[in-house]
Amino acid sequence: MQHRPVFLAALLCLSVLRAQAADDYKLGPDSLPQPGTPAGLVEKFTFKASKIFPGTERDYWVYVPRQYNPAQPAALMVFQDGGSYQSASGSFRATIVMDNLIARKEMPVTLGLFINPGAVPAAEAGQKPRSNRSYEYDSLGDSYTRFLLDELLPEVEKKWRITRDPAGRCAVGISSGGIAAFTVAWERPDSFGKVISHIGSFTNIRGGHAYPALVRRNSGPAPKELSEAEKSRWEARLKMRVFLQEGSSDLDNLHGNWPLANREMEAALKFSKIESQLVMGDGGHSGRHGGAILPDTMRWIWQGYAK
Repeated sequence: MQHRPVFLAALLCLSVLRAQAADDYKLGPDSLPQPGTPAGLVEKFTFKASKIFPGTERDYWVYVPRQYNPAQPAALMVFQDGGSYQSASGSFRATIVMDNLIARKEMPVTLGLFINPGAVPAAEAGQKPRSNRSYEYDSLGDSYTRFLLDELLPEVEKKWRITRDPAGRCAVGISSGGIAAFTVAWERPDSFGKVISHIGSFTNIRGGHAYPALVRRNSGPAPKELSEAEKSRWEARLKMRVFLQEGSSDLDNLHGNWPLANREMEAALKFSKIESQLVMGDGGHSGRHGGAILPDTMRWIWQGYAK
């Protein structure tokens, strides 16, 4: 028994080292500014006029690559939790990745729309704003999709030209933003044909655990009893391209098991013959792994699209 404290201390040390190693992902050169590569312009805006989410306010950023030509509609990537994705010192540094890949023609000329979730301002001084993130991101249905397509994107399109081809439009998000990105494409595959989900919350926070079953049902030829609009959406879903990133040390709580949920999503997508890829790392609920592989993720998601 006298050796037990030493053994426990060694075991604890080993556990800590494993936990550190599990998320020890590093950014590569494609995620860092490169000499001679032109940096795109980023403008920040605030949106306060939502009728779908009344009372909310949110910041959003628009990234415009130097190669953008107003005579040619650009591809589009929409990032949920946009402040984190566009940060030049964060885990993803998406605008830097886009600078490098666009310059080398490894992805098309693409506008980046980086949107923060809405918040209701505090009623009194000293109080905190009320976050609307989970309601917007974790809910199934088309509310957030309509907000994006009917309210926010029209503001962006007042200044910049964006393709209407769903194959040229990608929704991106992390955690609850990951399931939100999938929901955008699932609800309107005629508008968004690509999805990148990092550690997506396909769990029972607000019913997202139902997605694997919903995806499986949307397989094969469209049922004859569907309306023409429903048949069109059915068929458009089968043309989607979906990238999932997950970590084996991700969350396991009352809402569900994140690694299992993402494996179930991948299995459902494969069953329905929807083009997809799941990359499993050994990290937890963070953006480190997703950020480290973001350049390759973007190469895969844009593979086959005209540069």
